[in-house]
Amino acid sequence: MGDLPALVREARRAASRSGFRHSCDDRVGELLAVLAASVPTDGRVLELGTGVGVGTAWIVHGLAGRPDVEVVTVEVDPQLSAAAGRQPWPAGVRFLVGDAVELLPSLGRFALIFADAQGGKWERLDLTVDALGGGGFLLVDDMTPTAEWDEEQATKQSEVRAALHRHSALVTCETDWASGLVLCVRRR
Repeated sequence: MGDLPALVREARRAASRSGFRHSCDDRVGELLAVLAASVPTDGRVLELGTGVGVGTAWIVHGLAGRPDVEVVTVEVDPQLSAAAGRQPWPAGVRFLVGDAVELLPSLGRFALIFADAQGGKWERLDLTVDALGGGGFLLVDDMTPTAEWDEEQATKQSEVRAALHRHSALVTCETDWASGLVLCVRRR
């Protein structure tokens, strides 16, 4: 991996200042940037779990200044969202504070969704899949078990994995690369 993009470096600094230790892994971020670069004209990107904006920064990096794409990022913690919002984001990035499960039904369809929070991943994954447009990508990370996982987290991640693999509208690929990823595309 080469030098980090400036916005990613700034988001990493914000994470350090705030003591936030659950930011997007940079390998996952690079994949997010690749997927964001594939978003069609006038497309939309959704991130569930802003944290302090590291994943958001990778998405923006992949978009390379495209003004036609809207990025919506949802964070349940108002302090984390505020820390993320202080970065110099392009005009097309919109920060929402709230529970993803409550917000998802009103957000519309997306060409790329990054599910990095319990809401919309552990809880009501069906709403996340419903928000994915035809041909759109869904990236779910943190799927490789670690020693820090408690029994509930292991069970929930296993349920998410199984639900994604058996969903008839999705074509799914799983890898233990980075933090463990499940990448899906919604059939057209």
